[in-house]
Amino acid sequence: MKTFKALCFVALIAFFQCKKAEPKVEEIKVETPDFSSVSQVESGKPVSVMLTTYSTTLIADGIDKTKLRIALTDSLSREIKSAEDSIRIYVSGNGSIKALGKKEFTYGIDSTGMQFAKAKLENGIFNLQFIAGNEPDKVKVEAKSGTLWPGAHEIHTITKGFEYKTPTKDQLPETTKPIDRMIGADISFLPQIESRDRNFFENGEGIDAIQLLKNHGFNYIRLRIFVNPENEKGYSPEDGFCDLEHTLAMAKRIKDAGLKFLLDFHYSDYWADPQQQYKPKAWEGLSFEELKATVTSYTSDVLNALKAQETSPDMVQVGNEINHGMIWPDGHIGNPDGLASLLKAGVKGVNNVDANIPIMMHIALGGQNKEAVFWLDNMIARGVGFDIIGLSYYPRWHGTLNDLHANLNDLLKRYNKPLNVVEYSDFKKDVHDIVFSLPNDMGKGAAIWEPLGWRSRMFNREGEVNEKIKVYDSLAKTYLKSN
Repeated sequence: MKTFKALCFVALIAFFQCKKAEPKVEEIKVETPDFSSVSQVESGKPVSVMLTTYSTTLIADGIDKTKLRIALTDSLSREIKSAEDSIRIYVSGNGSIKALGKKEFTYGIDSTGMQFAKAKLENGIFNLQFIAGNEPDKVKVEAKSGTLWPGAHEIHTITKGFEYKTPTKDQLPETTKPIDRMIGADISFLPQIESRDRNFFENGEGIDAIQLLKNHGFNYIRLRIFVNPENEKGYSPEDGFCDLEHTLAMAKRIKDAGLKFLLDFHYSDYWADPQQQYKPKAWEGLSFEELKATVTSYTSDVLNALKAQETSPDMVQVGNEINHGMIWPDGHIGNPDGLASLLKAGVKGVNNVDANIPIMMHIALGGQNKEAVFWLDNMIARGVGFDIIGLSYYPRWHGTLNDLHANLNDLLKRYNKPLNVVEYSDFKKDVHDIVFSLPNDMGKGAAIWEPLGWRSRMFNREGEVNEKIKVYDSLAKTYLKSN
C-alpha cells in the first residue's frame, strides 16, 4: 500500500512538472483608442447635463443595480473637465441611488416639494449607482443644474420571475445577405419642412434636399412610418405626415435620386422610443393572436405597396429603439416571450414579401453594453432572427465615444452580426471612424438623425448649407466604394 501511495505521489509530481513545463500562451490584447481628446474640453460654457445610465432595464429584486455617470457638456456635446457645479438628482419611482466611493448624499426639498439628492462634480464627473426596488416600475432619474438642459432616463424594473435566456451557437448564424456600407440620413421631416415653403440652397442656388445630400456623399436615406399618424393623438393629426402615402412619395424621390432606402417601422401612431411604445388605436382590443397576425399583415401590406411602385426598401427596421419593447403592454421587455413573438411577426411580414431584404433590430443603447447584451441575449435565444444590429448614439444619454467603441466591439465578438449606428447627431466623423474600424468589414456605417434642420449646424435658418457638410465628402471618399 505504501509503495502504491509512493508511486501515486511520484506520478502527481511528474504531472504538475509537465503542466509547468507547458509554454504560456500570451493573450493578444487589441489596442483600444481613446477618444477623450474629441469628446472632452478643459473648460467652456455648459449647456446641458449629461446623464448616462449604463442599463435602463433591471430586475425588481432590491439588488440589481447599474452605474450612472453625470457630466456637463457644451454646445458641441463635449464634456467640460473642469466643471465643479452642484447637481440635483431626482428619483421618481421604486428605486434608490447611492454615491460611489466614500461620498454620501445630502438631501434637499425644492420649491415644488420634491426631494432631491445633492452632488458636486469633481474634475467634471460624478459617479453613482441606481438600485432597483422590489416592485416592477418605470422609474425616472433626472439630473439638474440651474437653468441647464437636464439629463434624464427612464429605468424599467421588471419582475423577479424574468427568465434570462442565452442563445445557443446555432442561434447565432452568420449574416449572409449582402449589406452595403452606409453614410445615411433620416430625413423623414422633409415633407413637413417643404410644406412650410422652406427651400434649400448651396452657394445661393436652390437645390433639392435629397440631391444635395447625395452630392456630399450620402448614399442612404432612412424614413420612419407610423400606422395612422393622422389620428387625434397621432404623430401628425389630420395631415398624416409619415403615413404610407407620404412614405410612398418619399421612397420614389429617394430611388429616383439613385439612393438606397431604409424603412423604419414604428408600429405606433406616434413616436416610438424607450419611453413610449403606444399601441396603434386601430389595434386596440385585439387578442394577442390577432395582434401578431396584424403586425405581419400590416408589415407586408406596406412593403407590397412599395414593391408595386418599384421602390422596395434596401433594409427594414422591425421596430424603433425597442430595448424596452414595442406595442405595449403586450410587447414590453418585462414580457420577453410576448415581445419576441411580435418581433417574429414583423420579421415574417418582411420575409413574406421579400426574404432577401436585410432586417435590422434597433436598440437605443450606443454605449450601454450590459443592457445591449441583456436584450440581444434574450431575444435571440427566443428565436428572433435578424441580419444587422442597429443602435442609437446620443452622448447626452448613451455615454462617451469610448463607451460606443467598446460596446460595438463587444457585440461583434458575441453575436457575429454586422452593426450600424442608425441614429446619431454629434461627433459625425468620429462615429463613422468607430463603426468602420470594426474588424472584417462588420461595421456598416451610420445614419444621422434629421440633418436638414439648422440645429444640425450644417444649414442656417434660411436653408443655406455651410462648410460643415463637407465632412461627409471626406467620409464618402474614405469609406465608400466608388459607384
